[in-house]
Amino acid sequence: MCITGSLTDFSLPEIFRLLGKGHHTGLLTVNTDAPTAVTPNGVCYIWVYRGRIVAVDSQLEYPGLIKLIAKRQWMDRSQLAQLRESVPQDQPLGFYLQKQGLLTMQQVKWLFQAQVLRPTCALFQLKAGRFKFNHEVKLPMSGMTGLSLSTLAANLLGLRSLGNWNALGDKLPDANGGLLSITGHPRYPLNALESQIWEYTSGTVSLREIAKQLRLSVKTVQQIAFRLMTVGLVEEVPLVIHTPCPQSVDAIATPLHPEATDQPVSHSFLHNLMGFLADKSKHLPLRAA
Repeated sequence: MCITGSLTDFSLPEIFRLLGKGHHTGLLTVNTDAPTAVTPNGVCYIWVYRGRIVAVDSQLEYPGLIKLIAKRQWMDRSQLAQLRESVPQDQPLGFYLQKQGLLTMQQVKWLFQAQVLRPTCALFQLKAGRFKFNHEVKLPMSGMTGLSLSTLAANLLGLRSLGNWNALGDKLPDANGGLLSITGHPRYPLNALESQIWEYTSGTVSLREIAKQLRLSVKTVQQIAFRLMTVGLVEEVPLVIHTPCPQSVDAIATPLHPEATDQPVSHSFLHNLMGFLADKSKHLPLRAA
């Protein structure tokens, strides 16, 4: 199964949310056609396992995890040359090296941060591109540390570090709408501003009013609300605006004037009515009793 689309129609946070909520497994390919600061080769590959990011790379055949280890000089060339043949096909490289005592857990965490966290957060800067998600893909064990990051948590981290929101401007919730909590309590640790917005997730206060009460810009509140939405903590809800009727019922429905009810019916009106009914009865068809 393969799903394709444009980042202008479905933003990366929205894609990550779908993958996370559905606990999907497969390969997400983001293609920008031309090289960018985020995608030097014009493409980025993101492997997802049950809704969690396990590896990120700019190429398919030669995972960069070994290059990162070599760059840090944590293993000599002879050891690195034997890795492809000695590493079991069913174990992530980082997990295997740690188990063998060749890398420490701290080193594996550094590799995960450099290989997954940094490039994933940088991807949120993309303004345009195409994406493809393919379920029928094997996980690259030789390019995995053994650690993983939820796509929903990636949304939170990526959007927190996002400086330019131009690419997501039309995705922000309506300033006149409200927020309704989906969960009883946050599943992720929130920062100070996110926690303040969370207190208004009863679905009764508009984002504009929240901004006024917290003395924040409306745009800032919209951006924080979008973060909470893409993590699956809240949903946007419209607020019912009560507008007064242009004219009251009392002014429209006036009672009949007393003189109108007491006015007698004229003899000429009754005479004409009886003549009309008699004329109508001549034209009615006869019916058997």
